Amino acid sequence: MEVAVNLELKTLNVKQDITYHNTSEDSLITIVLNDWNNAFADKNTPLARRFSDEFYRGFHLAKAADRGKTTILNLLDTDFTALEWERTEKNPDYIIIKLNRKLFPGQKIDLHLTYIVKVPNDKFTDFGFDQNGGMALKNWFLSPARFENHGFIKYNNFNLDDIANATTDYAIEVKIPNPYVITTDLNSVSKDVSNRDYSIYSFSGKNRTDFSLYIEKQSTFRTYDNSLLEVETNLKNKKIDEIQKAIIIDRVVSFASDFIGKYPHEKITVSQADYDRNPFYGLNQLPSFISPFSDEFMFEIQFLKTFLNNYLKNSLRVDSRKDNWVYDGIQIYAMMKYMEENHLDKKMLGRLSDMKLFKSYNITNLTFNEQYSYYYMLMARKNLDQPLGDPKNTLIKFNEQIASKYRAGLSLSYLDDYLNHDIVPESVKEFYDLNKIQQTNRYDLEKILINKTPKNLDWFFNTIIDSREIIDYKFTHVSRTVDSVSFSIKNKTGIYAPIPVYGLKKNKVVFKEWIEPKNKDSVYEFDRKNADKIVLNYDNEVPEYNQRNNWKSLKSLVITNRPIKFNFAKDLEDPFYNQILYIPTLTYNYYDGFTPGIRFHNKTILDKPFNFDINPAYSIKAGTLSGSSAFSWNEYYRNSTLYNVRYSISQNYFHYAPDATYLRLNPMVQFRIREKDFRDNRKQLFLFRQVIVNREASTYITDNSKPNYSIFNARYSNTKTELIDHFNFMTDLQFSSGFGKVSGEIEYRRLFQNNRKLNLRLFAGSFMYNTTNSDYFSFGLDRPTDYLFDYNLFGRSESTGFFSQQYVIAEGGFKSQLEPSYANQWMTTLNASYAVWNWVELYGDIGFMKNKHQSEFFAYDTGVRLNLVPDYFELYFPVYSNNGWEISQPRYNEKIRFIITFSPKTLVTLFTRKWF
Repeated sequence: MEVAVNLELKTLNVKQDITYHNTSEDSLITIVLNDWNNAFADKNTPLARRFSDEFYRGFHLAKAADRGKTTILNLLDTDFTALEWERTEKNPDYIIIKLNRKLFPGQKIDLHLTYIVKVPNDKFTDFGFDQNGGMALKNWFLSPARFENHGFIKYNNFNLDDIANATTDYAIEVKIPNPYVITTDLNSVSKDVSNRDYSIYSFSGKNRTDFSLYIEKQSTFRTYDNSLLEVETNLKNKKIDEIQKAIIIDRVVSFASDFIGKYPHEKITVSQADYDRNPFYGLNQLPSFISPFSDEFMFEIQFLKTFLNNYLKNSLRVDSRKDNWVYDGIQIYAMMKYMEENHLDKKMLGRLSDMKLFKSYNITNLTFNEQYSYYYMLMARKNLDQPLGDPKNTLIKFNEQIASKYRAGLSLSYLDDYLNHDIVPESVKEFYDLNKIQQTNRYDLEKILINKTPKNLDWFFNTIIDSREIIDYKFTHVSRTVDSVSFSIKNKTGIYAPIPVYGLKKNKVVFKEWIEPKNKDSVYEFDRKNADKIVLNYDNEVPEYNQRNNWKSLKSLVITNRPIKFNFAKDLEDPFYNQILYIPTLTYNYYDGFTPGIRFHNKTILDKPFNFDINPAYSIKAGTLSGSSAFSWNEYYRNSTLYNVRYSISQNYFHYAPDATYLRLNPMVQFRIREKDFRDNRKQLFLFRQVIVNREASTYITDNSKPNYSIFNARYSNTKTELIDHFNFMTDLQFSSGFGKVSGEIEYRRLFQNNRKLNLRLFAGSFMYNTTNSDYFSFGLDRPTDYLFDYNLFGRSESTGFFSQQYVIAEGGFKSQLEPSYANQWMTTLNASYAVWNWVELYGDIGFMKNKHQSEFFAYDTGVRLNLVPDYFELYFPVYSNNGWEISQPRYNEKIRFIITFSPKTLVTLFTRKWF
């Protein structure tokens, strides 16, 4: 390639010659070239749709100048004859070249290309042009796709670092303006600086699938060279000196060479962009001033993770989309071994573990390597984990970047511990060396492992790698004598996997034995060795679903097998204790005022089947006790689209009027359904509940409604949401002694190509029977009465004043307060809004409603909506409605409506939805 860099236009002018050697046994009539830079061409590419699917707004809202594309000017063959080629709208990130003649096995063909690369902004993927005028380039040029199993591998760019390029030799000339410089992991051949306006750099590389280029005005990279490898890195850490960095880099490079194998190239780059794309998730994401780790260790772990990732990606010839667990497994397994060798006593919380304040927390006792298991288990307990053997593009984001990556490393560590005799480390080395001479896949690694041990490893590949089956053992019967202990264990999931049994004496290991429970009622007996406790999977070698049932005391008198432990705020699950967590709370409504309380619950970081949440509180304004509680049980179904059934009962006791309280009991069962494709954002819910409300009589409430009532409620919702499109359909059915009603709601949001957004909502509801003599249970045009007490209304009984202006998107959905406000027969409304600039929208509502003994009423209103945080913080300014020109009427400030949500949990979902 000859590449001329234009930093002002953010383009690369490329003249490229490809000599394609058909090393397969097939005759070729087409050749596929990857063009992943063109994935940034517009808002409809597979990459753009993936950004939308993960709620990333930056790409859709970006200017055209920030996007990238590839413009091919000509494409010629050996005889400089033009060749036909195609790039489809569905697959814009690779091209298919139609050859003029068959390319037989062993033959070569020359391709001559001229094209212009428009480099995208680095804010999308950390690669591209930056705000300082430089560029970080990866997957930017046209490259032959890998040919395997009689066909080219055609992968779309999903921002997963898994391009399937053929192994290639490179010779490149790059022309850049002075005084810019280039850093790359290719070998430097020459540098021509004879012209004062520009420099020409020449590079070469052998047997590579990709390379990186970094163009900067002043190089931020430093070179560290030992006898094994030249490392160029610009990882940011100004608090440690160059000598400390050199020592760390030398230690990591030497470890990788010894543990994995010799790097096949002379040079490697470890950039800040590489790290930012795949950081070490955990507590080291905290700001540096509260980081629990030293600056030296922070640099070491960041460099280790990024170095190993680049080391393996540039060495292994494995399909990094289809067999990605191989990369992840070796990387995390190597990191675990590195920590054992160099930081054996390092804790997950670093120096926080040494502070007396945190000594009682289980999270402070975990070693650094134990955190990997908890990140995987976070998803397993949510029933969101996926098989390690699944292709990388099918994984949800948290699994792709964290949970599956960590479980892959844990799985190799588990196999290593079980097989012992260095079988797994030796297999990794052998597999790594095999990659230097041939294309490989996961089955090559499997063959090497199987050949090194007489033990049957089918369980490992079939269960641990290729399924999402979970492992869970528990003791059923334990007996002991002075000299021995015998026990039987129950396999709760029926999945075979070996597991270690430990004997502990005063929390120190006195024996460890691996058992292989192939029969359901196998009995085992070991020498006791003075053990006072036996524990399954004590060191967490096995990725086991529940460790709370893994131990038995061997003491003569045991009052309880698991004593209670209180902890403030939050903690990781501790298998040896029943944990009760407590934290102060503060709520507010107009009648109770500020309501401080204390919340007792058992919700640790990992989800549990049974949860309780008890929150007694004191209403300062009312001078009475109040509060809430909830108890729930979750049943997860691992192999069904009905993935969760939740049984719960909750209670609330607060004021609903200045002089009256309410007590609500809400027994409920929910059935949650998801698609077989975990990345599909469609979710369905069936909900059945009985809402029982007891209200004190109030002198402020004169609507003739019964103070006490019970309502059966059934709901169905079907939601599919992403950045571009949001669709929600809901039906609601309610029965009580005084009424029966049915309603439905359809909501649709669309973000258009011009970044305008349309919101539509259609509501229709009708009473089947209604013998009540008040509007308390009627459909509300501009705000529901909330007789089910579902919404967080600050002043639910207010009809005037500030709190009456609180808006809830429910039932009629109008913003103007009109008369009549309620419908006791039927109501149909349409709510619409359209963004005219950023978060400023115009809204309009129309609807018909019918009350007994009255004719139908046509309602309408219009106004301006400030959609600051959708559904969480919004303001509505009415303009014109049935009331006339509201904006010109007196006391207009009382007509403004607002949405405010103070619930931290609700707001957090805005940021976590891209992960799950």
